[in-house]
Amino acid sequence: MRILRVICLALAAGPACAQDRAAEDQTPTGKFLNATEVKPILGATKSSWIAVREWEGQDLIYFTHLLSWRCGLYEIRYSVNGGAQKSWPFPDCDAATHAVGVIPDGADIYTVLPLKSVQTVTIELLYDDLSTESAEFQRNAVLIP
Repeated sequence: MRILRVICLALAAGPACAQDRAAEDQTPTGKFLNATEVKPILGATKSSWIAVREWEGQDLIYFTHLLSWRCGLYEIRYSVNGGAQKSWPFPDCDAATHAVGVIPDGADIYTVLPLKSVQTVTIELLYDDLSTESAEFQRNAVLIP
């Protein structure tokens, strides 16, 4: 599955890659490893999917909440201010070592944009059951003080 994700990201194929995927087994594990288990959590915490922070003269968009619940996701796509949709890279979920909330060392957790340039961020999640969920966030609603 990792190779397919890398190819999709390299081609910026986004939704086209969803057509090439197969739904994963959705048997509950109690370890939050699939869409059946993480979708209710991400649905209930939708307002926390991303955060915007002004830092050292730049806007930072943080994806930490989504990365903490990445098991059960095939893809995280985002766009800023209605622009082109991009895929956010994230580490695979290793069922043997996975712990909820743990983001592996070296994972990219934010992107950098010019100060005050981020007004809206749209997120679309592709779950491993092939369903999608999306949300749009206004800067002021997700701005870290």
